[in-house]
Amino acid sequence: MPRAVTLIRSASLSDVAEYAYAATAPAESRLIFLAGACPLNDDGSTAAIGDVAGQAAKAVENMRTALTDSGASLNDVISTRVLVASHRREDLVTAWEVVRDAFGDHDVPSTLMGVTVLGYDGQLVEIEAIAAVLDC
Repeated sequence: MPRAVTLIRSASLSDVAEYAYAATAPAESRLIFLAGACPLNDDGSTAAIGDVAGQAAKAVENMRTALTDSGASLNDVISTRVLVASHRREDLVTAWEVVRDAFGDHDVPSTLMGVTVLGYDGQLVEIEAIAAVLDC
């Protein structure tokens, strides 16, 4: 099945970043705007309290579910924003490594941000995403 998302890498920018610098989707693609994927269990409780990596993994799992329910997958994501409630760079890197590994070779343009607080008790990670699919 053809994919709508084309990742763009720039030879003019540093290759240190672990993601493509831009992505495109054709005009006929259907865009999917996901709410921030939170590390919530089925009962609404926050998963992996105090564990940045565990919360990142649960947020990725929940994002995959929302994508599947929308007719998409991680390979259809065109960009992400990863929010980590921490002032410690190490926590941001920990969350990023989980997200990066989940996406594998589909290294979408991403923004990683440290924030003061997130919406749920004990929440440390949230992942926003936009996807694009071709409905053939």
